[in-house]
Amino acid sequence: MKSTKCAIALGSNLGDSLATLKSAIATLNNTPGIAVKSHSSWYQTAPVGPPQPDYINACAILEVTLQPQQLLATLLEVEIKFNRIRREKWGPRTLDLDLLLYDDLILETPTLTLPHPRMTQRAFVLVPLVEIAPDWAHPVTKSAIGQILKTADCSGVQKMKV
Repeated sequence: MKSTKCAIALGSNLGDSLATLKSAIATLNNTPGIAVKSHSSWYQTAPVGPPQPDYINACAILEVTLQPQQLLATLLEVEIKFNRIRREKWGPRTLDLDLLLYDDLILETPTLTLPHPRMTQRAFVLVPLVEIAPDWAHPVTKSAIGQILKTADCSGVQKMKV
């Protein structure tokens, strides 16, 4: 079965966020159809949305044999395993897994938009993604992720010492 390179963003700001994120990466790597090829450093980031604690964010590169909708469903299942509860838009969470890029696929369905529609405006996604995939061309803008980052306000993103 053909494998596809994907990029995901990970975030957490409730509970032991660092342990949760590390466990989520291990869980994904042990999931049939998914191999974690690399992940970025951990970043402490200012929250977007209602008042809440800072986040820990990272990005990972996956090789998958799952179709985009299957991968999204798997990411949502992993969030639930880590007690993700959706109460309010952009609210605090134990685990957030976002599918950013699925190779160079452009897709719009009622449940999934690829590439992720807000990734180019989010330094907390771009900074860790540039660390592991600076030359990946955004399928819509055709610009490398490293180029897109140059226009982002990165003031709320700090690499953690762990």
